[in-house]
Parts: sequence; C-alpha cells; structure tokens
Amino acid sequence: MCELFAMSSAEPATITFSLHELARHGGGTAPHKDGWGVAYYENNDVRLIRDTNCASQSPWIQFLEQQDLRSMMVMSHLRKATDGAIAIHNTQPFARELGGRMHLFAHNGHIPTIKDCDEFVLGSFRPIGDTDSEFAFCVLLERLRSVWDSKNKTPDAAQRFDIVARFAQAIGKQGLANFLYSDGELLIVHGHRRNQTDGSFRAPGLFLLQRECSSRTVAPESGTGIRINAPNQTVVLIASVPLTDEAWQPLGEGDLVAITAGKIEIWRRPGDSS
Repeated sequence: MCELFAMSSAEPATITFSLHELARHGGGTAPHKDGWGVAYYENNDVRLIRDTNCASQSPWIQFLEQQDLRSMMVMSHLRKATDGAIAIHNTQPFARELGGRMHLFAHNGHIPTIKDCDEFVLGSFRPIGDTDSEFAFCVLLERLRSVWDSKNKTPDAAQRFDIVARFAQAIGKQGLANFLYSDGELLIVHGHRRNQTDGSFRAPGLFLLQRECSSRTVAPESGTGIRINAPNQTVVLIASVPLTDEAWQPLGEGDLVAITAGKIEIWRRPGDSS
C-alpha cells in the first residue's frame, strides 16, 4: 500500500525530506517504489513535484534538500501501484483548480468498485490517469463545486467539512480509504484501514502528531526536519506510519480530522453527531 504524509503549520516552515528517510520508505526498505510526489502550498497555488522513479533513486529528492521552500501546508505521497500504470499521470498528490485555488488529494488504499458504482458520478472534473484514487478525487470535487461556485468567497469551513465527511463515509464502504484533501486553507484527513505488518487489514491507517516549536530545527534525525523562524509555532503532522519515536496518535477507522494552520479544528469519529 502507499504511504501518505502531510504537514500543517501556523507559520511557514521548511520540511527537509532527507534522502535516507524518504528513500527508506520509497523503494529502500519498503516497497513503495512506483513513484512519489510532494506539493507545497503558496497562497492559493502549489509547487508540485512528481516522479515515477522510486524516491531512493530520484534526483528530485536531492534537489528538494537543497531548497528553502517554506509553506504552511505540505502534502506528500509514496506510491505502490495497485491500480493503473506506473506513469506521471497516476502519481500523487493530484491537483485541480476549483473556486480560484488549487485543491490537492492523496489516497492510500484500494477502492476498485468506485468506477462502477452509481453513487459516484463524474461531472466537470475528469481523471487524466486511470487510478481509482484520481477518480475519487474528481467525484469529491464535483460534490464540492456547488459551494465553491455559489459565491465569490471561501465557503464556510463546516459546510466543506460535512461534504468531505459524507464522501469519506461513502468511499469507506467501497474499500480501503485513507486520504488527505486540502483546499489550501483546510487540511482534511480521513483515517481508515491499512495493511498492517501482521498481514491484517485494520486501523490505524494514519497517525497524527502535534508539536509546539521554538525557533529551531525540530527532529532532524527523523529525516523529516522542520525548520522554523518564528516563536509559538504550532505544527500538525500526518503520516501512514510514525516517522519518529514521539507519541503519534493513531486515527481510528472512519476518523475525520480538519486542520487549519497547525491547529486541529474538528476531530469527528464514527457515531459523532457533530
């Protein structure tokens, strides 16, 4: 299965994807060798780099390590192909414009029946590649389109969250559905089931870590160092597997978390009424 990573912070931060850490998961000691991508938000647009090579052999990793790219929102994906050819158009995160800003989506799992189910209808957004993940993203954007197109302003966060929540519940019935979605302001994370080391498919599919940082580099030994230059920085990290020895919180099956600027705004668990 693929691996996901995301960061949301209160102030722009530079994340260093050290070669020894990213390569360890991207074709090194883990089988995620079928491509990778990373996207850095800058206002309403994104800097997006994707590659079909495994991360351990990609020269883009070294390039990123040499840059000083700062962002309040970063999303990354390591691919192990289960649906679709190894090609750039099947490499995540996927990006589309809606409402005058870029939206991102990255998925870990397998939902093969989604393309044949009448509940999931394409509209204005069409897949470029042939993965179930991109198809799902296009369906989600179609559901979000009405609230973004209805007014010339950012729609209410709770309204956006509810649409994503209904979508998450629906695709969770179709297969394995861990995903990250962002519109540049909100980062919405859905935890589901994942293939565990014992071979079973169960939660947790994602883990969450909250940090409050001073003006220093945090945990460089982890391979995912976060360099910040502002006091009172808050950071939320999401990963398929914990990247450090810190106390990462596992997400339960069906948990949906909304994060803004390094702060958890909503954590809805199955059965919650609000």
